Amino acid sequence: MDLRFTPEERAFRAEVRAFIDAELLADTRQRLVEGRHLSKQQHQDWHRRLHEQGWAVPHWPVEWGGSTLSSTERFILTEELQKTPAPLPVAFNTLMVGPVIAAFGTEEQKRRFLPDTASCAIWWCQGFSEPGAGSDLASLKTTAVRDGDGYVVNGQKTWTTLAQHADWIFCLVRTDPKAAKKQDGISFLLIDMRSPGITVRPIITIDGAHEVNEVFFDDVRVPVDNLVGEENRGWDCAKFLLGNERAGQARVGTSQERIRQLKGIAARTVQDGRPLIEDRRFRDKIAAIEVDLKALEMTTLRVVAKASQGDRKPDPASSILKVKGSEILQSITELYLEAAGPYALPSVPEHADGTNQPEVAPDWARTAAPIYLNWRKLSIYGGSNEIQRQIMAKAFLGL
Repeated sequence: MDLRFTPEERAFRAEVRAFIDAELLADTRQRLVEGRHLSKQQHQDWHRRLHEQGWAVPHWPVEWGGSTLSSTERFILTEELQKTPAPLPVAFNTLMVGPVIAAFGTEEQKRRFLPDTASCAIWWCQGFSEPGAGSDLASLKTTAVRDGDGYVVNGQKTWTTLAQHADWIFCLVRTDPKAAKKQDGISFLLIDMRSPGITVRPIITIDGAHEVNEVFFDDVRVPVDNLVGEENRGWDCAKFLLGNERAGQARVGTSQERIRQLKGIAARTVQDGRPLIEDRRFRDKIAAIEVDLKALEMTTLRVVAKASQGDRKPDPASSILKVKGSEILQSITELYLEAAGPYALPSVPEHADGTNQPEVAPDWARTAAPIYLNWRKLSIYGGSNEIQRQIMAKAFLGL
């Protein structure tokens, strides 16, 4: 298997870099460099620019907004966006619900939802996890009871990322509570977030951010036309979706960009009278991460090469990408904390006498602890790393 890039692929990388340099707003890029959250408008603005270029959903069928980019070119596009850094297309739209509708939806559903999903005119959120159903997702209890030409939905979803931005939510709901197997009796519904009976309640996480939410459904009516796939066969949609989501969590480019920044920070940061980068122990830690990152990149390229041969099925190797990708990013945040030292502690804005305290910590140090805390989630969402190891044990070892 030849994993080298062709001259055409290297030319495409140059094209992507030129597009990003020309189109990405400086403020958007700077916020990402500093590890700060973007606004909905910033996300949508960049998503639409990518869509106009034909790069928002290149992996979709061409008739619904996809492109003729090869799987290798799609990898290059994602890697360059992450390395810049630039925002990725909104994943709820592009990696999750869009491919599910394209694969399982009716023609009417495709015409109704896919164009606006591709352009981000509709912003989706994901209604999977519940207070008692996270890693054990099949234990979900939100119900959808058939009533005439619709369903009545009751229950609660939690950890719903950016639900405060969402126009629609795609939900797993239980339509047959008497099913013999808990994975059966689950259906996949598309629900308008403006429907009466939906309440969104923010969850403020340990880093102080409003990124996730609770979503409550109280007698919410949903048309039967919003059922994707067959009733009680929503688990098929869920497995398909999660396979796509996990494959996108290697984040090789993101790790490369964070390591590049970290080296520059370590060169400027003086500890014990010399630059931190000259500390052998710190350099060894960076080197160990870079070795793991190169192995992850090679594994990702193998998955890409397999897809380029026409295999469209979710690859169990996506579990490897998810596990190692999340672990590498978490290890990088630990080194940022080490470099920041006491500057990573939250600053006190005022003295007891009311005078302002001057801010002495650099911007990157002030965000080191919030990012470290926030990224603990990487090994949990999308299927916890423990669950991924079980998937790999079954798929590769036959256990």
